[in-house]
Amino acid sequence: MTAATTGAEVARVARESYGRLVALLAVRTRDIAAAEDALGDALAAALSTWPRSGVPDRPEAWLLTTARRRLVDAARAAGVRRNAAPSLVLTSRVVEDVGEDGAIPDRRLALMFACTHPAIATTIQAPLMLQVVLGLDAARIAAVFLASPAAMGQALSRAKAKLRDAGIPFSESAPEERAARVGAVRDAVYAALALGHGDAAAGGALAEEALWLARVTAVVLPEDAEVLGLLALALHVEARRLARRAADGTYVPLDAQDPARWNRAMILEAERALYRASPMRNPGRYQLEAAIQSAHAGRLFGHPAEPGMIALLYEALVAHAPSIGAQVGRAGALLAARGPEVALAALDGIAGAEAYQPWWAMRAEILSRLGHGDAGAAYDRAIALAEDHTVRAFLLNRQAGGSAPT
Repeated sequence: MTAATTGAEVARVARESYGRLVALLAVRTRDIAAAEDALGDALAAALSTWPRSGVPDRPEAWLLTTARRRLVDAARAAGVRRNAAPSLVLTSRVVEDVGEDGAIPDRRLALMFACTHPAIATTIQAPLMLQVVLGLDAARIAAVFLASPAAMGQALSRAKAKLRDAGIPFSESAPEERAARVGAVRDAVYAALALGHGDAAAGGALAEEALWLARVTAVVLPEDAEVLGLLALALHVEARRLARRAADGTYVPLDAQDPARWNRAMILEAERALYRASPMRNPGRYQLEAAIQSAHAGRLFGHPAEPGMIALLYEALVAHAPSIGAQVGRAGALLAARGPEVALAALDGIAGAEAYQPWWAMRAEILSRLGHGDAGAAYDRAIALAEDHTVRAFLLNRQAGGSAPT
């Protein structure tokens, strides 16, 4: 097996199993940083070993065993055998959790609830979950939460130390505790969904992880309307993943997508989740976002989206959660419902959006429709801020006067 082939296989296993392995390594020792370091060493060992020996039949179990040994060796090398004895015993038992078929038990939800413990600052709970469960680096997380990578990295390190030193249990908590802490879990799932939606390279893997987390949270908290709304939102977004790229890889915006390429089964499942949430009469951010996506999904069933209805839903969303993203979405809805002048006024009223790429993309589109001379500069800024090369290509085409792909 070539090094390139092995590298691709290691990357696949890491992408699919990172959170499960970290959670299992850390669930007893409660030292997330040490678990991450040990898993990193195990992945490095795989890159050097597997080209010679071949990929093992149970790659996850191989990584888990190797990482467990790294944890034991690290504790012994630190000269803390006596103090670390309980941790060494617990860590040595990790491999016992692996089934005879090589299946790795899933402790990710327990890890997520540990990250929402009251001892952890609320502002870092969702970022912490993204890193330890999905393996995202501080820079990518910082971009989502509009923070500097250095500050985010320091905050994440402090939170991990707090989990270790405070002896916070890694469990799914009692029902009443879960209900009190599920808000941060929802926020982390939503952040993963946003990352997956905006990243063409890793979007599929991240979106699948976000959907998995949304499903599991809905099973644990089936009476939480916002959890059901988040599940519906994740399903709607994932249902359209393939349609967001044309056959040649070109980015396709929502209003230009072919509904025939949407996943009908996922959309129907999303509608059922939203229907289950409705009688609870507790509308919130995620239900409203899901309702907006549901309105767009009507095209699949021969019901064109109604701009006025979508604009009203965005008004309600901004009233519940006036995030920059929601306000930019509202401006886009107003563009379709009431025209570019009204949309531009709404967009100009958003504070602190200078570094937000969708704000510039929306501004460029509105100014272009108005025939305004500043449209070109707005396109330049939107293109410069776009991380997805297919989005950059789409914006370059629009700037040059091209139409959206069909």
